Amino acid sequence: MADLAQNLEAMLFAAGKPLTARVLSKSFDASEGEVIEVLQDIQAKFKTSGLRLVEHEGTWQMVTAPETSEAVKTLAKEDSGELTRPALETLTVIAYRGPITKAEIEAIRGVNCSLILRNLLIRGLIDEAEQAARGTVYALSMDAVRYLGLESVKDLPDYAELSGHARISQLLQAITKDQSDEV
Repeated sequence: MADLAQNLEAMLFAAGKPLTARVLSKSFDASEGEVIEVLQDIQAKFKTSGLRLVEHEGTWQMVTAPETSEAVKTLAKEDSGELTRPALETLTVIAYRGPITKAEIEAIRGVNCSLILRNLLIRGLIDEAEQAARGTVYALSMDAVRYLGLESVKDLPDYAELSGHARISQLLQAITKDQSDEV
C-alpha cells in the first residue's frame, strides 16, 4: 500500500488536473475501492501540509493549501517573465498544429511536455479541451491570439505551409494509428 500511495501522489502531482479513481486504478494492480481508500489516507496526511488532495464529484486533484496563497502568488509574479525556449517551442507546435494532444506534441518535440503544458495553461496562453475521439487537446488561447495582435491563428507567419507540413502530418498519423491499435 505504501508504494501505491507514493505512486498516486506522484501521478496526481504530475497530472495537474483532476483524475478519477477509475483512471488511477487502471495504472496499478488495484481496485477502485483500494485506490479510494489510499486517496483518503493521502488526503488526511496532507491536512497539515502546504498541499491538499481535493475530491470533487468523483475526481481527485493535488492543489496548494489555501493558506499558502500569498507565497504562491509571489512565485507566480516572479515566474511571469519570459518563456523558456522549450515553452516557446511547445507553444509554437500548439499554435501551428492545434488542437493537438500531449502525445502528439511530445512526438514532435521528442521530450515530455507535462510541466511545460501546465505552465502555459497557468499563463493562459493555451486552452485545454476534451474531444471524444482524441481525449485532451491543446490549442492557442484567445488571449494569446490577441496578445500577438492577430485576428486568427491562421494569420501566423507561414501558417498554411507549416500547419500542413507533410512530414509532421505523417508523424501524427502514425501516432494516431498507434493509439488506436492500443485500444
